Amino acid sequence: MSWQAYTDNLTATGKLDKAALYSRAGDSLWAQTGSFQLQPNEITEIANGFDNASNLQSHGLHAQGQKYFLLRNDDRSIYGKHEAEGLICVRTKQAILIAHYPSGVQPGEATTIVEKLADYLIGVGY
Repeated sequence: MSWQAYTDNLTATGKLDKAALYSRAGDSLWAQTGSFQLQPNEITEIANGFDNASNLQSHGLHAQGQKYFLLRNDDRSIYGKHEAEGLICVRTKQAILIAHYPSGVQPGEATTIVEKLADYLIGVGY
């Protein structure tokens, strides 16, 4: 399966409207839906945030110029929220999945979808 198929499958669920897949270091975009691409400083902020959340805790996380309030951060997952929308970032062995859910979607439903894909990628060595 191509990397593009993974991001397309995330949005095909109807619970996520944008998705991107980056290298674990955040230095390479592997796939995206539509024009969902982060600025270099935004993906760097997220990639670094898995290991040190202090910047995310004090300044939030950003995607496509939008600031998200940090809800959760650990060495695997970062969740952010802006009004009724949210951002889910999950790190695997070699990649970072980033997905956006729109207003009207339950955050738990969206996070489950992204986390399950991350589990799958980890299981196959990515």
